[in-house]
Amino acid sequence: MKPAHTKAAHPTAILAIILASYFMILLDNSVIFTALPALQAELKLSAGQLSWVQDAYTLVFGGLLLLGARAGDLLGRRRVFVFGLVVFSLASLLIGLAPAGWWAIAGRAIQGIGAAIVAPASLSLLTASFPEGRERARVVALYGATAGIGASLGLVIGGALAHWISWRAGFFVNVPLGAAMIVLAPRFLPETGRVRGRFDVFGALSATLGVGSLVLGIVNSAEAGWDSPLTLTTVGTGVVLLLMFVLIERKAAQPIMPLRLFKSRRRTGAYVARFLYLGSMIGFFYFTTQFLQEVLGFNPLQAGLGFLPMTAVNFAVAMSIPPLLRRMPGSIVLVTGILMTLVGMFWLSRVGLDSGYWTGVALPMVLIGAGQGLAFAPLTSFGIVGAPASDAGAASGLVNTFHQVGTCLGLGIAVAAAATVPPGPATAHLASQVSVALTSGSILLFLALAIAAALILPADLARHRTTALREARPLVLAEATR
Repeated sequence: MKPAHTKAAHPTAILAIILASYFMILLDNSVIFTALPALQAELKLSAGQLSWVQDAYTLVFGGLLLLGARAGDLLGRRRVFVFGLVVFSLASLLIGLAPAGWWAIAGRAIQGIGAAIVAPASLSLLTASFPEGRERARVVALYGATAGIGASLGLVIGGALAHWISWRAGFFVNVPLGAAMIVLAPRFLPETGRVRGRFDVFGALSATLGVGSLVLGIVNSAEAGWDSPLTLTTVGTGVVLLLMFVLIERKAAQPIMPLRLFKSRRRTGAYVARFLYLGSMIGFFYFTTQFLQEVLGFNPLQAGLGFLPMTAVNFAVAMSIPPLLRRMPGSIVLVTGILMTLVGMFWLSRVGLDSGYWTGVALPMVLIGAGQGLAFAPLTSFGIVGAPASDAGAASGLVNTFHQVGTCLGLGIAVAAAATVPPGPATAHLASQVSVALTSGSILLFLALAIAAALILPADLARHRTTALREARPLVLAEATR
């Protein structure tokens, strides 16, 4: 399949449809957080069940992303993009109508199927619609910024809707938005060519079941401990299945995850750093909203607005990214972003019963928001950089896979870390849990920083030096011949 090198017929419409659809599916990663206490009370969920309202979505989303990306290559990306929007919108309607916890969790899993189809198709359509160079760099930067802005703004929107209407409204809003995208997509988005091939079903199943087993074991450890037979069995099964997945991909004629994509240090670093970064951020969203409501006494609307310092800074920084990336290497921007997020997260992890909002929460959020604004765009661009056209769908799928699997495992780790806090008075106990969970998030960010510095930074700076020398050579020769 050949990439599109001609200028898109309706570039503004294409960009708007793709970013709006991607924003919608990422919004549902976070729109639920500020509504968690209300949802838990109405559906009578335990702490473990509550985490599965989020994990069911991210688990299926992350597990099926590679298969969704392959479907776009085989069936046409616009076609599967529209189908994914239909599944996602119908699932949102079902969640909004949920009469019980099991219904909401099942609906979230179905929503994850739709998201796993939409996300890789959207990034592939974006790269196919805009020619390589400055224009593509700009739209990919906007795509990456949407990831951070969508997550942050979801908290504000979710809090406002939960306070004024109901937690269900956060899902009902997807129905008209999804319907609009379903109508507009066939009109403006170009259809990509299809390649001959087949689905790597065994690879997809082993990856999904492996990650699912691993997450189930980590979440179960929060209630039953690490020596629980169920914890040990599920974690062990997860590791075995993931090793099987790698072996399947090595031998598969048409793998859903071509291992050759990991030959690039920059791409590999971007995947792993994204995994660790999102693993940290999901715990931040999940526990900080509970701290605002259960410790500081905010209602859902106030909790949503409490994230505005991060959201506003995130948006402002993200909008400055395209010109910034033209002036300096993306690896410098990325490392700076992760470092700022780490400082903000560690500062926030010091919260306790005596913490105030402005100094204990808002100021650290400013650093976290700025770090997010800097980090997401280069994490996305490094994840697809240099990938051949034949692997465009797989590279796009891997970007989103590491994003979602990172959030899934990260939430499990944060919940398990919080469970180590000894019992005590309810409010003090929760405050301590938040501190421990955010400390574990800080450790993940430190690892992400180390990966970016070791794998992405040296390779990217070396490429920039080579490019600069190549561009300077003609100027030197011209001067010498005068």
